[in-house]
Amino acid sequence: MKFPKHIQLALGFLIALLSQPVGQAAESVSRPNVLFIAVDDLNDWVGVLGGHPQARTPNMDRLARRGLLFTKAYCSAPSCNPSRSSLLTGLRPSTTGIYANAHDWRQAPKLKGAVTLPRHFKNNGYLTLGTGKLFHAHTFFDKKNLSGYPDPDAWADYFPSKTQQMPREAVPEKWPVNSSQKFYGGHFDWSPLQIPNDEMADAKVVSWAARQLAKSHEQPLFLSVGIYRPHVPWYAPQKYFDRFPLEEVQLPKHLPDDLDDIPAAGQAMAKRQWHKWITENGQWKKAVQGYLASLSFADDMVGELLDALDNGPMANDTLIIFWGDHGYHLGEKENWEKFALWEDTTHVPLIIVDPRRTQPGTRCESPVSLLDLYPTLVELCGLGLPPQTLEGRSLANRLTKPGAKSRRVAVTTQGRGNHAVRSSRHRYIRYADGSEELYDHKTDPHEWNNLAGDPSLAKVKSRLAKRLPAVNAEPIKIKPRP
Repeated sequence: MKFPKHIQLALGFLIALLSQPVGQAAESVSRPNVLFIAVDDLNDWVGVLGGHPQARTPNMDRLARRGLLFTKAYCSAPSCNPSRSSLLTGLRPSTTGIYANAHDWRQAPKLKGAVTLPRHFKNNGYLTLGTGKLFHAHTFFDKKNLSGYPDPDAWADYFPSKTQQMPREAVPEKWPVNSSQKFYGGHFDWSPLQIPNDEMADAKVVSWAARQLAKSHEQPLFLSVGIYRPHVPWYAPQKYFDRFPLEEVQLPKHLPDDLDDIPAAGQAMAKRQWHKWITENGQWKKAVQGYLASLSFADDMVGELLDALDNGPMANDTLIIFWGDHGYHLGEKENWEKFALWEDTTHVPLIIVDPRRTQPGTRCESPVSLLDLYPTLVELCGLGLPPQTLEGRSLANRLTKPGAKSRRVAVTTQGRGNHAVRSSRHRYIRYADGSEELYDHKTDPHEWNNLAGDPSLAKVKSRLAKRLPAVNAEPIKIKPRP
């Protein structure tokens, strides 16, 4: 069978890449250093994205001004572990069966033999260093959760250790302070701390990373930094709460009867009982204040990283990837947290700065997925392909042509058979039971009007439905952890 010329060329390129020995990527492609920054539970309350008028993120904003901001970036799953596992393996949750935070990616049969993103960099001659939350982990609950589900052999060094991703966090002497034991055993909480920044776990993580950025390295560097805030509990030094006086805090835009036109499967995803408790106990403004304060603290951490990079020896040869793992609700649709398929839970910040390609202050308005980051880095850094077939599409061409027309969509999955498809204009949601939601973001950016029953939009639904995943793997079986 004779293939068309363009397919022949593509196959030739792939064969050439695959034939290279591991650790010897194409010499014609320069191998930049990579600063890979992940921020936990970061929604679109970032200045340049305009998610909340009071958000103070000057450092994230200046990072966006340095390179390319993707204004419509979306996670593969609206929860920490499935999102991160998808990004770091290059496969959809619906392919691997990793749908929940309890699903250890290392136990997924589909990922047997797969190479994670940092391990792939290590295999290709990079010095891989990391600190903080990259794979799923917690600073709270019990000690084993500080480790989470790491990939120890992927790293030359990791702080605090290859088997413990995160340092212990500072907490009030007695907690919860403002919330209830009903929610995460008291960890869904908010309160200022009377401590300096350097006692926070994130500050310890960033300090270690800054020291690595101050050094010269013999190998190209892949440095991953996982910042935990603004993940709950929203505890941050007092000065960050002082930036947002409680009486001035603005609630997010919401519609009191927003869930009335949403099917039962969608309503079940909203934490309405949490919202009821928060509103009845006068905690809504305090919670928003806690998120804004924690976000402001996280932004300062990003600023310290950027300063360390700019003052170090790698300032002009480092590719920066900045991303949030999923969105977050703070009362919109009577929901708190994530674990849903609406815009606020799936929309994430994504910024790429490549000194060789990106122009300062550029924006890409086409939908993209965090799933696209693995193939993007493979291309930008001249790496061969990993053994697994990556399901995302490289964004490398977007770095030089951010405004090019595209028919891309971004797909997000929450549990088996529940998916959202985001196009430039619409969001289409189909639940496992067949029920649907459809929103027109041109006229309804807050997703207040479910148009799934409008016969005039049947073609729109049909077109977007064709982009739903063809595979809906069974959830992986959870094995007891050693």
